[in-house]
Amino acid sequence: MKLLDRIKKEQFLFEELTARDFKQKYKRTILGMGWSLLYPLLTLFIQRLVFLHIFGHSTPHYTIYLFAGNLVWSYFREATIGGMNALVSNSHIFSKVNVPKYIFVLTKNVSALINFGLTLIIFFLFVIMDELPFSWSFFSIIVPITCLVIFNLGAGMILSALYMFFRDISYLYDVFLTLLMYLSAIFYNVNTFSESIQKLFLLNPIYCYIKYFRVAIIEAAIPSFSFNVLCIAYALIVFALGSFIYKKYNHEFLYYV
Repeated sequence: MKLLDRIKKEQFLFEELTARDFKQKYKRTILGMGWSLLYPLLTLFIQRLVFLHIFGHSTPHYTIYLFAGNLVWSYFREATIGGMNALVSNSHIFSKVNVPKYIFVLTKNVSALINFGLTLIIFFLFVIMDELPFSWSFFSIIVPITCLVIFNLGAGMILSALYMFFRDISYLYDVFLTLLMYLSAIFYNVNTFSESIQKLFLLNPIYCYIKYFRVAIIEAAIPSFSFNVLCIAYALIVFALGSFIYKKYNHEFLYYV
């Protein structure tokens, strides 16, 4: 409740920062917001072209399978990279005005969430074109979406704090993202691995959120209660860790501006 009250108190700043971040992303581009829709479609087209004959023949509705992976991954990547730079890029504001610093990470997350929402609309158009029957399980994706928002916010706070102290984090995180992408089963099916290896994939929160989307949309089923708990736990743990770091080092950020 305190968090919501603080955000409400800084509502004007929050709205202005969110609008600024969204506008800056497409500044001086011809297509503008159209890139929010075109970029994921181009990525999907290229990956489908490359991996269809390698992995697609054994995966039902491979286009949707691939799209779901890209959808979740793109939101995670954009939100956390933006979150990592949130404090440094806004240091000229919080060094002069006393504002809650997590608001800068939150605005980056909201900006990424808007892009995610636009792409989600296109995703469901592909679901219709692929003739997947509507199921009430579709509504269950609110769980991984909510978890992603919380998870990305927590990860953004952790990364932005680390980036304030160690600028090398940006290079290390690029390498980490590449590794994580390959471990998230975006374009291949984990069913080709042994059962013990498949369980190891569950140690990757992003894979869990991607899997949730695929089960709800392609299999028209709601994941098990234990799987829901796992997804929620990942989000809450990362958010709690990010909040702890911000609370502990809040006043030290000014010394590294």
